[in-house]
Parts: sequence; structure tokens; C-alpha cells
Amino acid sequence: MKKKDYERELEPLQLELNNLAHWLRHTGRRMLVLFEGRDTAGKGGSISAIAATLNPRQVRIVALAKPTELERTQWYFQRYVAHLPAAGEMVLFDRSWYNRAGVERVMGYCSAAEYRRFLRQAPLFEKLLTQDGILLCKYWLAVDQRVQEERFAERAGNPLKRWKISPIDLEARQRYAEYGRARDAMFEATHRRHAPWHVVEFNDQRRGRLELIAHLLEQVPYRRLKEAPLELPALDGKPGRERYRGPVRPIRARH
Repeated sequence: MKKKDYERELEPLQLELNNLAHWLRHTGRRMLVLFEGRDTAGKGGSISAIAATLNPRQVRIVALAKPTELERTQWYFQRYVAHLPAAGEMVLFDRSWYNRAGVERVMGYCSAAEYRRFLRQAPLFEKLLTQDGILLCKYWLAVDQRVQEERFAERAGNPLKRWKISPIDLEARQRYAEYGRARDAMFEATHRRHAPWHVVEFNDQRRGRLELIAHLLEQVPYRRLKEAPLELPALDGKPGRERYRGPVRPIRARH
């Protein structure tokens, strides 16, 4: 999808996201969105597109690092609970507790017993969240291996994106089919009426973002709330200039 077409279609969706955020703030509702998928699928770009025009004090992005030694001794869901939304907030998880059903399962970072316990507990945990009034949406961003390889190659050749490739990513490349089987088992165990999975095609990332945002807006029973026009009062006197006293001076322009 061409960039100009993407930006033209994104703008009205971002306006609706602002309407949704205003509704959340007005009603005190809480919203939680999980983004899962293979490496390079486009989770970060989708989250950025959603959050770009929203108040960062209201919309939080959560991307947790690997658990600490202390966190490994806690109940598995415990460190995620601290990041759940408060009244009026939207929280976007760039990967979530489903790490256990994906990378931890495939790469052997959890035991078989821990994995089975997670598949039993996840639907119960999510039912508690939704029963408490949290609006929960779960997305899987799907990408073919051919496209994934093209994106890995682009990242490897771009010094501004090379940081996105970790040693785990390189090993995971060889386990595409294994990750697919883990995904299917995860869907089978955790796709529930109160917390269904939604799969979005992301071979074309721009088109995928538009589809995901449009679908997300359809999942929430928000309504547009009227806002009084914001009129700036006139300044007293002429506009001032930025002036400096003392030893501090602005950096001199290079161009």
C-alpha cells in the first residue's frame, strides 16, 4: 500500500481513536489491547499508529523485558497485573502474558507443567478481567515466512533497525513451523467468548494497521461525545520573545 494512500486512510481512524479515548475518559471505562505475532509482524508499528495522536498520560504502551530472578518466583501473571489500566486508560501490550504460550514454549524457557498450567489459567485470568469491566482485545498479527525473511534482511542491513534483531530472533527463524503449532495450541486453549482472538493479515503492514485499527474501533461500544469548541483568549500585550540572562545560551544553529 502506498504511503500517501495509507496516511489518507489513517487520519480518520486516528480521529475516531481520539473519540474513543475521550469516551473512555468520560465514562471511566478501562481498555486493554494485546498485540501478539511473529517477529517482524508489525506489532510496534501498529501500537505507534494507535498511540501517535493520543494523550500519553491516558494511553500507555507496555513492553516488558524478560522477567527478573525475583519475578520468576512470583505467580506468572503477577508482573502484568501492575500494568493493567485504571479508569479512563487504554493500555497497549507489545507482547503479553502469551509469551509463555509462544517463545517460552518453543524455546524451552518454561517447563511443560508451567506451560500446561498457563493454558488452564489464562482463560480464567482473562475472565476475571472482563468481569471486572475491562474491555479486552487480543490480536495476532500474521505474516508469511517469505515476508518475514525479507523484513529480517532489511533490518540486518539497516544500522537504525539492527537493534530489533536479538539472538533469540535469529534462533526463532529456524522454528517457523514450530511457532505455528504453538500458536494453534494457544488459540485452541484460550479463544473464549469473553476474550476471543482476532487474526489480522500483516504481509502488508500498512494495510494491516488500518484493518486492525478499524476492527478495534468496532469492538468498543463508544459514542462520540460533544466537546465545546476550544477558543484561545487574546494575549495581554504583544507576543514576547525568548530572551536569556546569565551563562546559559541556546545551541547555535548548524544550517
